[in-house]
Amino acid sequence: QVQLVESGGGLVQAGGSLRLSCAASGSIFSINFMAWYRQAPGKLRELVATIASDGRINYGEFVQGRFTISRDNAKNTVYLQMNSLKPEDTALYYCNAELIPTHSSQRYSYAYWGQGTQVTVSS
Repeated sequence: QVQLVESGGGLVQAGGSLRLSCAASGSIFSINFMAWYRQAPGKLRELVATIASDGRINYGEFVQGRFTISRDNAKNTVYLQMNSLKPEDTALYYCNAELIPTHSSQRYSYAYWGQGTQVTVSS
């Protein structure tokens, strides 16, 4: 079994900051990518940021330098530091990992999702 557990969401005023964490646990052989997505009510889920095991990073266009994704490979944990938050950043933020579970004899990778953590930015 593999689990992704997010933490760090909450209510913050516009211009404030939050730091999200996501820890992957269970029978994990290796993790390729870790990422953050978000979904606001009535909208499609969108990519916030991804980070590969070698440190390559990509951000969604809306980030515009406000967010920083980082990763602790030893802890199988990904972080999202969010600064200069805006009301339009309000959403449920999901952690995603593309990883190889130990039971995968052919070393196929699979996508796993966390349960989401709510971020609410008040104006």
